[in-house]
Amino acid sequence: MFRNKLVNAMIIILLIISLVGVAALVTVNVYYADGSKDEDSIDDILKHSLDIEEITTNLQSGGYLRVQFKVQTDSKKAREELEKRDFQVQNIIIHEISNKKSSDLAGNEGLKKLESDIQSKLNEVMKEGSVVQVYTTSFLLQD
Repeated sequence: MFRNKLVNAMIIILLIISLVGVAALVTVNVYYADGSKDEDSIDDILKHSLDIEEITTNLQSGGYLRVQFKVQTDSKKAREELEKRDFQVQNIIIHEISNKKSSDLAGNEGLKKLESDIQSKLNEVMKEGSVVQVYTTSFLLQD
């Protein structure tokens, strides 16, 4: 390379130090990265959420259900669209509930299934964005 051995040794040492520094930076970024950037803050969730007024409807098994939901969307535009589609949202919820028996809604799994069914039906009608999550905020089941 160069005729002077001292210059060659300095260049090799600088390259090794640079490689060790790059490796250290990559290791720190991979192992100590803060994963909170992927998750929305509660303020963002509330900004993109819509409260659905309380709905009371009959069940297929003869009882009734009084329920209220909070629907989280992925953007402000999706939330605004959901507000405009309020009548469709209520229609979807009533149809989903009226096709259920009280045994279908019993327990945690039944409630999670209802929430996911409502979420998928709402996403079918959404044009601007999508529904991320449906939360049950009030639930009264009467046989």
